[in-house]
Amino acid sequence: MWGRMAPPRKSPSRKISPVEAVARAAQALRRGAPVLIKGRDGIVISAAAVETASDHALVKLRKSGKQPALLALTHARARTLKMRLYTPDVVALVAPPGAAALRAIADPTVDLNTPLKGPFETLRGTLPDALAAAVKLAKVAGLLPAVVAVRGGGKGTSLAAKDIADYEEQSRRSLAIVTRAHVPLKGAEQAELVAFRAKDAGPEHYAIVIGHPPTAKPVLTRLHSECFTGDLLDSLRCDCGTQLRGAIDAIEKAGGGILLYMAQEGRGIGLINKLRAYRLQDQGFDTMEANTRLGFEEDERLYGVAARMLALLGYKSVKLLTNNPHKVSALTDAGIRVAARVPHKFPSNVHNHDYLKSKARAGHLL
Repeated sequence: MWGRMAPPRKSPSRKISPVEAVARAAQALRRGAPVLIKGRDGIVISAAAVETASDHALVKLRKSGKQPALLALTHARARTLKMRLYTPDVVALVAPPGAAALRAIADPTVDLNTPLKGPFETLRGTLPDALAAAVKLAKVAGLLPAVVAVRGGGKGTSLAAKDIADYEEQSRRSLAIVTRAHVPLKGAEQAELVAFRAKDAGPEHYAIVIGHPPTAKPVLTRLHSECFTGDLLDSLRCDCGTQLRGAIDAIEKAGGGILLYMAQEGRGIGLINKLRAYRLQDQGFDTMEANTRLGFEEDERLYGVAARMLALLGYKSVKLLTNNPHKVSALTDAGIRVAARVPHKFPSNVHNHDYLKSKARAGHLL
């Protein structure tokens, strides 16, 4: 017969790391829930992502605040909408009511459906420090970089603006090798796949090590940002799949090297936002213009991740297989010596000709 059992002891709550706090807050935004962010100036705001917030959630958010709700956008998106940029980092204006009205301002893929927007009156005064942090958190969540926020607010996942500002560096530092295995590839049978994971619950990064390149010499290296449409579906809209398979072939012919396969889809904006950018390209904008109309920079990739991966593999210098001079400078700034740049060019096709022309305008040596 079961005896009486003592009630379980309550275990002390574990203090989560700043990286974990940001990851949890990003997931809350993706669910449409608000988050509480305390700025360095001591002001606390409650913010929700424009992309995922419902009308019901927005009504609750407005009621919880001490002042009118604000809509915050990046300068890139604000320029598209001809807004005046009175404040650094982000712009803010009094938020219109309703989720649909907010999304019509934040999402450029519906600009043709709602053409008569503005003029907008952006705020001139000093904005709460946490407001720019909230917009950055939306980027981390893979959402459109636009939030609606109130000062104060009710319940929700809470974190500090400093945690968001430091997130990318803290995530990079936490990156570690999880496992590695021999995976023979077509055209490169002596290949090893190395998996890397950070403590932010984000997607993993991978390295393909071909042959046995020595760590004492500059290793032939390709930095490749994942591209679902090009790498897997063999899309003709970009040259990513061709570059991926061409890099493996070039490294094999050179006697060995490394391909870093980084989870930075769409120049770091994510697959869904990249598909939005494609819609804008169909309207006549080039790939760089599409990214900025969405509210992002032309290139949001973080090359410190690549430097960390190389360091964990034991390499300090590379011969970089790229046409992009920015990769050379960015990797150098991240602490990896670039001994040489090795060109990596392929013929265009009728579908990606304009795409490659836009890359050339951005400085790629094509």
